[in-house]
Amino acid sequence: MPSDIKFQLNGQAAQTSSDDTPLLYVLRNELGQFGPRFGCGLAQCGACTVHVDGVATRSCVTPASAVQGRSVTTLDGLATSFRQRNGVADPAMLHPVQQAFIDEQAAQCGYCINGWIMTAAALLAQKPQASDRELREGLGGLKCRCGTQVSVLRAVKRAALQLNESKARA
Repeated sequence: MPSDIKFQLNGQAAQTSSDDTPLLYVLRNELGQFGPRFGCGLAQCGACTVHVDGVATRSCVTPASAVQGRSVTTLDGLATSFRQRNGVADPAMLHPVQQAFIDEQAAQCGYCINGWIMTAAALLAQKPQASDRELREGLGGLKCRCGTQVSVLRAVKRAALQLNESKARA
């Protein structure tokens, strides 16, 4: 009999008994998190990306048991997590990557956007001054059928600039 897997989901306690079930299915079917999406089921497209302890992780191939005692952030919790880490009180403030995607109109159909935003946010948290090459490499495993990669890259650069400017002011 499987034991309960307990973890933090977007800053709140969560649990499941679906230990070998892919995390994506637990998030969507049990916990109502619809940011991560099923794309390929093989960790190749990135539509299912979430953060596990701040690291971009493909939830379609991650068993739920792998998040025992860890922190999982989905697109739905990205802004809240960012605000908490940076002491921002404004509940309407989005994560800079989310805002940059809106400002640059980087989404077309929007299906893959979860993967792009979550991967970019994790990448910029690790390398806030990433070069164009590092950005391309860091985002290289993601797929977009609509061809918005140029807009996406522009949005990620905008978010990096905003993050770096706000750190310089602090």
